[in-house]
Amino acid sequence: MRFYDALNELNNNRENRMFTVCEGGSAGEKMIVSGGRPVWMSDENGFFAGHMPDSVAAKDGSLTEIDGSRVFAELLGNEKKIVLCGAGHVSISVIEMAKMLGFHVTAIDDREQFVNNALDHGADEGICRGFKEALASIPGDPDTFFIIVTRGHVSDSDCLLSIVGKPHAYVGMIGSRRKVGMVKQLLADAGVPQDVIESVHTPIGLDIGAETPEEIAVAIMAEIIEVKNRKRKSSGMDKDIIKAMGAESRGAEVLATIVSKEGSSPRAAGTRMIVYEDGGITGTIGGGLAEARVTERAEAMLAANKKGPVRPALMYVDMSGNQIKEGDMICGGAIEVLLEVV
Repeated sequence: MRFYDALNELNNNRENRMFTVCEGGSAGEKMIVSGGRPVWMSDENGFFAGHMPDSVAAKDGSLTEIDGSRVFAELLGNEKKIVLCGAGHVSISVIEMAKMLGFHVTAIDDREQFVNNALDHGADEGICRGFKEALASIPGDPDTFFIIVTRGHVSDSDCLLSIVGKPHAYVGMIGSRRKVGMVKQLLADAGVPQDVIESVHTPIGLDIGAETPEEIAVAIMAEIIEVKNRKRKSSGMDKDIIKAMGAESRGAEVLATIVSKEGSSPRAAGTRMIVYEDGGITGTIGGGLAEARVTERAEAMLAANKKGPVRPALMYVDMSGNQIKEGDMICGGAIEVLLEVV
């Protein structure tokens, strides 16, 4: 099975981890572990077959030395999804902002013109059905953020009753104090545990005094970002990177992965980008000087690969000012980047 296929077959409701050897004779070997069990290795008789316990014990987001080799361990998050219950003015602003932030957005409404408007403003999916029926088709998972912005407390209650039993990262509901109180009482009367009711973010969004639909959308997305970033689950293996690795039309490419960071470098360990032979790039490891240097090294590797296989390389980029030329834009810190021809 290909690496790309193994990633696509992971169960989103399990803890999925990936391990990569970054240095030594086994550099480039990978292992994927799902639910505590190995489900894929690039070499079934290679490094990880002989170093399973030490590898699985490694801290996520870090480089760990195992038997003379440095191994990068990471916890793989899934695509972050927003499900909007209601597609009115606030939802349109949320959609535009959520797409800018890389979320997959599904908009639900029982009015066709509102669903069409949501799709026109960038929603990935639109469901025009009653809220109960529509939500029955959405399983939820630990990376799904539910936003309830319907036009009435009955619809809000229907949505909440459908959502609270699903796996989720966040549930938020808009509404006045009176409306919120009515909905909570309806949930309590339906037998929903009090701790579940209190876990709903309502009033929705951070308290920034928001008034307009656009300001409310900022408050909502700020709260979602806060919740998302409090969780330890992260991954640079986003949907665009996975899709790019599955494409076979652009020839060889270099997968660049940040495997360690120091100081104020802008992107976390696990962030990835792909550099193609034709000069194109998918993803970003933060832009600026670091990305330019990594891209230059990747292009050199691709040129050398035409003459024969090129081994993975670990590249150190110092952005602190100690190794830069006058005029270069810097942000501080340093990163190590693993570059692999794939």
